[in-house]
Amino acid sequence: MPIQPPRLDDRRYEDLVEELLARVPAHTPEWVPQPAGDPGRTLLELFAWLADTVLYRANLIPERQRLAFLQLLGMPLRPARAAHGLIALSLDEERPVSPVVLAPEARLPGPVPFETLAEVTVLPVRGECYYKRALSTAEQTELADLIDGLRQFHKIKGDFEAYVTTGIFHDGRASRAGLDLVKETADRSLWIALLAEQPEDVAAVRAALTGDGAGGRLLNVGIAPAQELPAAFDEMRPAGHLEHSWWISTAELVDDQPLYSPLRRLEDSTGEFTRCGVERLVLPGDVNDFGILEGDARKDANAGVGDRPPRLDDPERLARLVAWLRLRPAAELESLALSWVGINAVEIDQRRTSRGIVIGHSDGSGDQLLQLPTASVEVASFVLEVEESGRGYVTWQPIADLALAGRDDAVYLLDPEAGTVRFGNGIQGRIPEAGRRIRVARMRAGGGLAGNLPAGTLQEIEARGPDGRPVSRKLQVVQGVATDGGADSETLDEAQRRIPARLSHRNRAVTGDDYRTLALETPGTALGRVEVLPRFLPRQRRFNVPGVVAVMVLPAKERREAPNPRPDQPLIRKVHDYLSARRPLATELYVIGCEYLPLGIGVGITVRAGFGREQVEHEVRRALYRHLWPLAPHGPRGEGWPLGMTVNDQELAVVIAQVGGVDRVRGVNLFTRRERHWQLLPRTGHCQPVDLTLREWQLPELLAVAVRSDGVVPEAVQGPAAGSAGAGGGEGADGEQGSGGAVALPVVPEIC
Repeated sequence: MPIQPPRLDDRRYEDLVEELLARVPAHTPEWVPQPAGDPGRTLLELFAWLADTVLYRANLIPERQRLAFLQLLGMPLRPARAAHGLIALSLDEERPVSPVVLAPEARLPGPVPFETLAEVTVLPVRGECYYKRALSTAEQTELADLIDGLRQFHKIKGDFEAYVTTGIFHDGRASRAGLDLVKETADRSLWIALLAEQPEDVAAVRAALTGDGAGGRLLNVGIAPAQELPAAFDEMRPAGHLEHSWWISTAELVDDQPLYSPLRRLEDSTGEFTRCGVERLVLPGDVNDFGILEGDARKDANAGVGDRPPRLDDPERLARLVAWLRLRPAAELESLALSWVGINAVEIDQRRTSRGIVIGHSDGSGDQLLQLPTASVEVASFVLEVEESGRGYVTWQPIADLALAGRDDAVYLLDPEAGTVRFGNGIQGRIPEAGRRIRVARMRAGGGLAGNLPAGTLQEIEARGPDGRPVSRKLQVVQGVATDGGADSETLDEAQRRIPARLSHRNRAVTGDDYRTLALETPGTALGRVEVLPRFLPRQRRFNVPGVVAVMVLPAKERREAPNPRPDQPLIRKVHDYLSARRPLATELYVIGCEYLPLGIGVGITVRAGFGREQVEHEVRRALYRHLWPLAPHGPRGEGWPLGMTVNDQELAVVIAQVGGVDRVRGVNLFTRRERHWQLLPRTGHCQPVDLTLREWQLPELLAVAVRSDGVVPEAVQGPAAGSAGAGGGEGADGEQGSGGAVALPVVPEIC
């Protein structure tokens, strides 16, 4: 039986009253207890109430011991996590022609406080994103004659890819579906049009972008990647960088091909597109190093053809165009998906900065504890100073455990969740001199679930320049992506639940349970399932490889329908980094997603009288998705579908028969996918079962369900095709300008 902490006294108020009444005949036989309301009865009830409060406090002793145990283990409560996000800024003026620089820690009023994390130069341009969308099969068929005429007009003899210039991230808002630059574009590129507010200011704006002659301005480009790993792990590589390059257009042609200038990245907080962040690009310092070609098709018939920027058929935008930015993934990448891109961007988080706060005076005693003005403190930015004789304020250093400090070490212990600072006792860490002030030189604090705000919530900014003066120019704020990552501070119950796990793995991954527990504790993740495959080498699909551990992670997902949950690269990277620091040195660690085997099901049923056919069919589909779902509390055992467990048609028939309204199950057919088509799994006999066999690292992914309530078992299902069609255009070696491969050909029927 489980070990439960005992109550020191389990008597309740009612028990005490009954016990007192039972003692009356033995001690005061001359008094007969009266009903409620009698003065004597009231005294007994008052005494029982007082005793009950004393027993309540006595029963808190085990709780106090557990909290003391937490402190002895060095397990303070975890502080709140601050939400993180991106905003894009622009000058809200009629004719802006000069930039403005904003210092870090600009404040954004809103439901909760936010601050910018870095300096940003707001350039006097607006950015609009476009891509060359390849035509669908239906469009190619409909416009076949037009496309053939354009091919002949432009004298294209080799491969070509017809496209339509398509805008994305309209009004600075994120795209829910995202854009894959490799699979969904004709030239593997994202184009950003840099636009002046007025056509007559283009020359002045172009000059402003070159800086003061010492070098070009810095352009902040915000990136929100939407990259997912493949469903299988055939091409799995370490959760690393998505290499890419930035270019800016010029007004030059070389051998009738446009010339682009490469841009240098000064800073990159995206980790090569593995997480949301900002890349700072150095623009050319010479106005002749960037510009535009003629983009009006009525003046230049080759506008938008081949490697030229996308064709725009808006004269007003063409007149305001300063330059084109081009983002291109490396040639070897097979996917690079983005959900938002914006210029003049800066990172923000849910914290406020405080400086120069005196938190108390030293009394000269050991183990002094001082309370900070706020809790949930960011450890990395916290700076504490102590006043010392003849030296003024001196910065003291943080330490993880005062027991490790020497007699003369100027150190302190910070509890970021509670917002407290503790000093040494003169033997383990110095004691601040009596009467001397202690102040916080810099502190950032905040966080919580309230910081997870939807896009468009933050609309104002209070900024200062590098000189500390308030910025007087009017700024427009666009919050294109939702802020996320915020979480409340840990509760006592949550901390106590960590004690058994901490004692088990001691923050080290040795056994399979250690890896599973630590993976679930990875900060900033929401995992729905963790499986540990010891001695499994994912690349070769091989078991019994000494020294190898594969940890399969699936993110939490609410909706129980395809596509099944898959980890993206940021999630894989977080778990890998967290486990890697805790694994044995000789262990080869892999953090992987799941390999899903596509599954289709055809069901024939009859419906009981009084039940709606469509409702019963819907409930059958839901029951199948729940039964085959990979996350708890679904699956045959309430823990998600087990890895490698065979899918059997007769077992599914039992699940279907339990749905309310189903009269009889006439049959179940299973389908698997071969290339782009569904194939029926054959039966060896009329009544023989049909199995979809899975390997130890596989799970089924239910992609198509056909339910017929007339008793006929479907012989075919309809579902998504396997894979997705890649863009036709190829790409040269990384660093080259040419698109190579197919020629991008703009299709605009109204003008052509």
